[in-house]
Amino acid sequence: MAPKRKDLLSKESVVNQLLMDPGMTVAELVDGMSTMSFQARNVGRAAKIYERMLTDPDRPTIYLSLTGALIAAGLRRVVRDMVRTGIVDVIVSTGAILYHDYYESRGGRHHRSSPDMDDVVLQKLHIDRVYDTLVDEDKFYGTDLAVGRFASTLEPRGYSSREFMALLARTVKDPDSILHAAAEAGVPLFVPAINDSSLGIGITNHYLEAGDRPHMHLDSIMDNVELIKTVTQSRATASIYLGGGVPKNYVNDGVIMAQYAVKDEAGCDYAHRYAIQLTMTGPQDGGLSGSTLSEAKSWGKIKHEATTAMAYVELSIGLPLLCGYVWGKGLHKGRERRSFVF
Repeated sequence: MAPKRKDLLSKESVVNQLLMDPGMTVAELVDGMSTMSFQARNVGRAAKIYERMLTDPDRPTIYLSLTGALIAAGLRRVVRDMVRTGIVDVIVSTGAILYHDYYESRGGRHHRSSPDMDDVVLQKLHIDRVYDTLVDEDKFYGTDLAVGRFASTLEPRGYSSREFMALLARTVKDPDSILHAAAEAGVPLFVPAINDSSLGIGITNHYLEAGDRPHMHLDSIMDNVELIKTVTQSRATASIYLGGGVPKNYVNDGVIMAQYAVKDEAGCDYAHRYAIQLTMTGPQDGGLSGSTLSEAKSWGKIKHEATTAMAYVELSIGLPLLCGYVWGKGLHKGRERRSFVF
């Protein structure tokens, strides 16, 4: 049936002309944004879907996928507090993000600079650049070696990235650390592309030094088995994608792989009930990072009736707004912690 003019131009559909009250909270700001247009509305919609995730009586397991230079951006304590306040249950991350967290836990820092710095000069000074942010290459090297030394303390057997990160996290005492918060809260940290990071470089050094001697090694397929367990031990699942890449795909593949774990339930549906994504990447090239959440329904990764939202917004802006809404409305209070048996 064709839409009617009066319905399209109703009072209920009028765009909110945002009024910035000097005393307004972040939650009130995001509420106001939800009836604006463009990406403001999408951020507001994502926040309201996050609210539904947290208040669903089936208590969905919330998967958070992390990509991008979040620690360099200054979001370390935001992600830490997502763990501390129990608004995420499982994290799937690039190795780089958790490595940068570990680097800071050892005293390393990220420094404000400019994207116009002379990179040849920086290299000579042993300084690395992440857009407009600088890090100490010498301290990175020391952190690589520290990861390798830690790996050398482990029993010589296979480890999933989840188990390796859990053991490494126990050594971190920095209260600002994501690793430390995850260890305290029992939140699993999966790093499916751990090889492609400085964590992988550190573990490589351990392999090289061990030579032919028995030593710890990473079992990447064990990650799949353990991720499946987090899905099958949940009554429902929900996903939050910060950026795209391997972590986004891995969170989605978890619900697909879970179908193979239950042989006597052909066609069982573990697809996500809710899904929200903050990204700067569009869908035009067919890549996963910008692929729409609707597209994921064709793969059975997100339920056909799932509530979803995508906001095309840079993470250093979008994530504080999203979390500010959740914490400002007290949606984290009283939420039961999840625990998983691996």
